[in-house]
Amino acid sequence: MHVLEYLWRAGHGLYGESTPEAETWVQGRLLELLRGKPAKVVAADLRRTIRGKTLHERVRPAVVGAAEYIRKYAPHMRYAEALSWGLPIATGVIEGACRYLVKDRMERGGARWTLAGAEAVLRLRALRTSGDFDAY
Repeated sequence: MHVLEYLWRAGHGLYGESTPEAETWVQGRLLELLRGKPAKVVAADLRRTIRGKTLHERVRPAVVGAAEYIRKYAPHMRYAEALSWGLPIATGVIEGACRYLVKDRMERGGARWTLAGAEAVLRLRALRTSGDFDAY
């Protein structure tokens, strides 16, 4: 989850690296997102965390960066909904599946694809990989 990188930067800025306070703070923000608190509300809360405070010059950009990242990608951060459906939310799993399903097949040496041909092959590959080919 890319959002964790931003939360850790903000947490380390606010509470220092390798501190229990930073870990607790990051864990709290992450749990809010995972439990369904709207990402835009989490982003606004982050901004309120630093409002009116005198902070080291590195801290403010880290917290604002985390808030902006969360605000920008809020429509895609429906983690509670995805988890309730049993879907993966970690990008590594999704990127690995895309590489296996698409890249490993489409980028073979000498291969040339039309859009229709590539789509047909990928649909068949997805059915076979998911175990749904016989039902199809």
